[in-house]
Amino acid sequence: MKRGGAEWIAQLIRVGFNDYRKQFKAITRQAKPCFEAAEWAAIQCLAAERIDLYDVMVDQIGHQIRAAIHDVSDPELWISVKAHYIRLIVLRDDAELGETFYNSVYCRLSDHRQITDQLMFIQSQIGTSSLHREHRTDHIYRSYTLKEGLVACLNRLLDDYQFSIPWENKRRDIRNLLRYIRIHLSADIVAGDNTVIQVIRAIFYRNKGAYIVGRVNFDDQSMPFILPVLNNEQGGVFIDTALTDENDVSIVFSFTRAYFLVDVDVPAELIGFLHSLIPLKSIAELYNSIGFYKQGKAEFYRSFIDHLDRSSDPFEIAPGTKGMVMMVFTLPSYPVVFKIIKDRFSSSKQITREGVISKYQLVKRHDRAGRMADTQEFINLSLPRERFSEALLKELQEVAVTSIDIGKDEVLIRHVWSERRMIPLNIYLDEMLRQDNEQAVFLAINEFGKCIKELAAANIFAGDMLFKNFGVTRHGRVVFYDYDEICYLTECHFRSIPEPLYPEQELAAEPWYSVSANDVFPEEFSLLTACDCDVRKVFNQLHGDLLDPTWWINMQSQVSQGAIIDLFPYRKLCRFDREVPI
Repeated sequence: MKRGGAEWIAQLIRVGFNDYRKQFKAITRQAKPCFEAAEWAAIQCLAAERIDLYDVMVDQIGHQIRAAIHDVSDPELWISVKAHYIRLIVLRDDAELGETFYNSVYCRLSDHRQITDQLMFIQSQIGTSSLHREHRTDHIYRSYTLKEGLVACLNRLLDDYQFSIPWENKRRDIRNLLRYIRIHLSADIVAGDNTVIQVIRAIFYRNKGAYIVGRVNFDDQSMPFILPVLNNEQGGVFIDTALTDENDVSIVFSFTRAYFLVDVDVPAELIGFLHSLIPLKSIAELYNSIGFYKQGKAEFYRSFIDHLDRSSDPFEIAPGTKGMVMMVFTLPSYPVVFKIIKDRFSSSKQITREGVISKYQLVKRHDRAGRMADTQEFINLSLPRERFSEALLKELQEVAVTSIDIGKDEVLIRHVWSERRMIPLNIYLDEMLRQDNEQAVFLAINEFGKCIKELAAANIFAGDMLFKNFGVTRHGRVVFYDYDEICYLTECHFRSIPEPLYPEQELAAEPWYSVSANDVFPEEFSLLTACDCDVRKVFNQLHGDLLDPTWWINMQSQVSQGAIIDLFPYRKLCRFDREVPI
């Protein structure tokens, strides 16, 4: 095999992909002992390490190829490399990941140019059918029937999902599950002769939780369920609750949360099973949720290109207040926004282009706590010019001309992020106020305050907390999505505003007290709600403590001491009672 030849390059990429998968699985498998030992910080480090791994491996292979060949952009070479590579991975159970790994190496070497299906896998030649292969799906789940009764079934299930530490009180957990089933499930399901419970063999780990995931099949129907398991940090584990509503299950796999650590040999099989549980989740989002975020990006791109072919509506400026750092546009028929860094920022923004990019990288690696939207980063994204509205083209040329190249048939965007579209909180509140919907306003403001507090618990200070920087999801959750001013909570200096020495000081254009770069004055947050007295009243009632530096300093102290605050993807009200008498 000639060094630097097409076959050699294909083999090198395959070896790199093998190494990536081995290391990915090795990192993932450490989650279980970390959970059992209640090493919460270690689990978060594993999640970040696994995210970094992909680029490390792609860079490594790219450097080796550059060192071996003179012209890494030769199209004829890559046509041959792709042909050899297909033969090397076609029979793999993770072939779709192999295609994406190849794409990443190719794009790294070509600087994201010459993006054609002839040279890379824009349309998958293997992965598109992987969800429908004739796999032995019983490899990924265990099946249980109710022939011996529900109690025996639950007892066996908990035995099959034991940890190295014992159940805190297995009998109580089964009693809690029986009570939940009696209240939430139809008697026909429980008593049905054909009812089958299928539970994914692998446990999903994230932060302080371990999640047992499955479905109940009955009468040609199915119902998803999740059993969150927690560690009591005293040598035992317990079932914290049960989730069977599809919306609740969807929130656990939300695009606003850190990726799960779950050990799986055939990713497409697992994704197919998960998609049957929560069909409103896209394949892309599900790949993201289990840590294959580059595969999620590939699936998103393919889905988006297919949608462009099936639709005709134009890209347009996204609704909402225009940002001072990012220019945002969307396709109305597709639930995503695209964000481009502007050429010039508002004078009030003390940040550079490189600083903005680093903030988005921070969010990708950090625990998003269910309150920050995940993003996908694209270099040299080409979109059809005919789909751009004239207003959008004009706006792009005015505020982001260095980031775009407008050709006859295409608009090339040099650097852009995609993000799930949400209703901006300011627009949502205005609409609810117009409708006199007091309950919706109350819930949204409560969610807004909880969002800020939960981000703080995850060591994130949002910085610019105007309503326009938050969105409302289809589940009614409030999520932060403007990252140019975020920083670690531990970097902030929370202060009270000093009393003025004389009245004129309060009327001056400049503050009468010194302000350092990291100083934060929580009392100023009251300006957020000054626009409406009803909103201000609700905020002060529910989250007035956010206006007091003491709250922030206390939270900062906890985070600085290494505390990992409990932030679970379900409501406290649905948690089981651990004091239930037996």
